[in-house]
Amino acid sequence: MFQDFKLVGDRPVAIQVKEYVKRLIIKGALQADQKLPSTREMSSLLKLSRNSVIAAYEGLEDDGFAYAIPGKGSYVTAMEGHLAVDKGGADGSDSWQIDWKARMNEYAVSAAELDMMKQGIRAKKGTISFTSIAPDEQLFDLGDVRRAFMDRMAIEGQVLLNYGYAKGYKPLIDYLMRYMENKGVDVSGKDMLITSGFTEGFDIVLSALRPSTRRGAAICENPTHHTAIKNLKLHGFEITGIPMESDGIDVEQLEAVLHKQTNSFDLAYLTPSYHNPTGIVMSPAKRSAVMKLLMRFQIPVIEDGFNEELRYSGAHVAPLIATAGKGNGVIYIGSFSKVLFPGLRVGWVLGDSALIDNLESIKRARTIHTSTIDQSILYQYLLNGNFDKYVKKARMEYKRKYELTKASCEAHLPLAQLSGDGGLHLFLTFPSGVNTRELLEACTEHGVIFTPGDKFFIQEGTGTNTLRLGFSRVTDENIERGIQIIGKQARRFLET
Repeated sequence: MFQDFKLVGDRPVAIQVKEYVKRLIIKGALQADQKLPSTREMSSLLKLSRNSVIAAYEGLEDDGFAYAIPGKGSYVTAMEGHLAVDKGGADGSDSWQIDWKARMNEYAVSAAELDMMKQGIRAKKGTISFTSIAPDEQLFDLGDVRRAFMDRMAIEGQVLLNYGYAKGYKPLIDYLMRYMENKGVDVSGKDMLITSGFTEGFDIVLSALRPSTRRGAAICENPTHHTAIKNLKLHGFEITGIPMESDGIDVEQLEAVLHKQTNSFDLAYLTPSYHNPTGIVMSPAKRSAVMKLLMRFQIPVIEDGFNEELRYSGAHVAPLIATAGKGNGVIYIGSFSKVLFPGLRVGWVLGDSALIDNLESIKRARTIHTSTIDQSILYQYLLNGNFDKYVKKARMEYKRKYELTKASCEAHLPLAQLSGDGGLHLFLTFPSGVNTRELLEACTEHGVIFTPGDKFFIQEGTGTNTLRLGFSRVTDENIERGIQIIGKQARRFLET
């Protein structure tokens, strides 16, 4: 016994010894009331300092796994909850096996089926990957983040480590309300809920708007964000997709569908700026037309503020919630995940005060609150004036990569139609003879992967000639080399 003990990493030695002895007790290798080796003997057996063993034994006593008899030594405490298992399951517990897959409800089964990450592309080391649209961590200004953390902890560290509020960290809410005002939003009559990123905010909003007595009905751009499709389906919404044009959603098609299916839609989900996956920015004229239509038919809008800061050219375009003025028909969901640090899981929902009041209760029932530490670090980072400086740097770098990616596509994929006015990706549409799933298989063999576009379309079997190229985390050399490989493989499909 004790021959299999091995120190791991930089964890305190005493804790490792304590946990090792705990495992022996739980497994039954050390029996109730059995005397443990003396601290001197154990230190010799494990080749460790006696002080480490003394500290470990004290820890075992504190945790209820051992007891000491003065002048005699330390002994194993009886662990009744573990003995039945160790004696071969005298109570029959060892034969208690549940078929958990059979017990999964429709929601759980659908979540697994729609989980794109589990079905994601497996690539070898060294593969050129265009699948990510996350920010490039090499741009993260760690010094400013560290300073923000230290500043906030110095001010109210003990408070931040305790429970927070479901609605969110008030200094951050106040800051973000001013941030939205600077985008032209009239915040009178509106309030804000802090969430753990866009996805949680979207999920909470759908929970509140989902009809109780029937399936919900949603209208959105087609293609659209696959996470939105997944969550709409999980909440039981039937989705009607409206085709995209070069300057945004097809307004004529939208109007035709609304006239045909009057009073049948519970919500519209729209991404007007740097749309995922097409990268298209909806024109001001279309924003106005879309808002008038949806207002006429009384359909609330969930606006996804995706990548709004990554504008590489042209004037600022106000979000839909700004065009609504004092109206309360738009719910805006925002986050800095694509431009700042997605590891800080912070997003926000801005909407009518009555709506936010209910969303706050849903949030409290589910997760109590978003990490106050995360919220406070983001707040202090913004307060210190780092955001504008970082965005300026990031925008310059991503614009350069955007232009390089676009030029490489134009050179090596001349038959593909490009879309994307900014953000961290481009969307390509090939002639109908190219199936991008098959193209992906061919490119994978040559060390390049991308995201097939069909996953972004509402109806299965559509968009099979499209793909999304994320360039934010790809080096210049690999952007050019990877697109060259995609172009070579695509030509083979077009020649057959």
